[in-house]
Amino acid sequence: MNVFIVGISGKMGKALCERAPEFGITVSGGLDRIEAIGFPVFNSANEVNVPIDAVVDFSRPETLDEAIMLGERFKCPCVFATTGYGKKQEEQIKKLAELVPVFKSENMSVGVSALSILAEKAAEILKDFDIEIVEKHHNQKADAPSGTAKLLCRAIERGIDYSPSYLYGREGNVGKRKKGEIGVHAVRGGTIVGEHEIAFCGPDEVVTLSHSALSRKIFADGALRAAIWLNGKKPGLYDMRDMLGL
Repeated sequence: MNVFIVGISGKMGKALCERAPEFGITVSGGLDRIEAIGFPVFNSANEVNVPIDAVVDFSRPETLDEAIMLGERFKCPCVFATTGYGKKQEEQIKKLAELVPVFKSENMSVGVSALSILAEKAAEILKDFDIEIVEKHHNQKADAPSGTAKLLCRAIERGIDYSPSYLYGREGNVGKRKKGEIGVHAVRGGTIVGEHEIAFCGPDEVVTLSHSALSRKIFADGALRAAIWLNGKKPGLYDMRDMLGL
């Protein structure tokens, strides 16, 4: 299977190249502005002249048009593991999914998928508890809150029976906590790969769910598994829950 990586010279691109042989995958090339040692690198989708069975995009939202062009041109499955897309870009991805199988997830970790299920169940049980989410990432991460934090928010929404209001960080005289409020807080520093914690705070007790990524390997492995899983699938929009049968 030939996989083409959008953002091949970035940290996740390099991780994908390192892990691909473990899955019997050949990296046929990539899209980037910087050369990647040992792989053909192109500046635009129009220039690509290598075989592609699937596209994996682990770059930035600004590169989405190029990734979509690759999917359309080669009529191949696409895995989108980038975060920070705008509403218009989300619509572009949905439109592509009408033509080819598309896998999209803010987090490619199996552990985070388990965390989201636990968060949904905890929210269902701990109905009157206050909920706070704290996410931590390295100092080079551009978007906040993280895509994973947003994924966890959606999981919690499935477990509660009210429409929450989100408060992103707190500063100044914001007053006491409002009913139905969920706090979301972002920390950026050093080389933190990714940490997420959900606190369910009730009278005299706190229930905490958390996940820590110790390396980028888990995200690369998830994306490569998704590329393999998409092979033979009908056009449509898929995610981690579909792949894991959840």
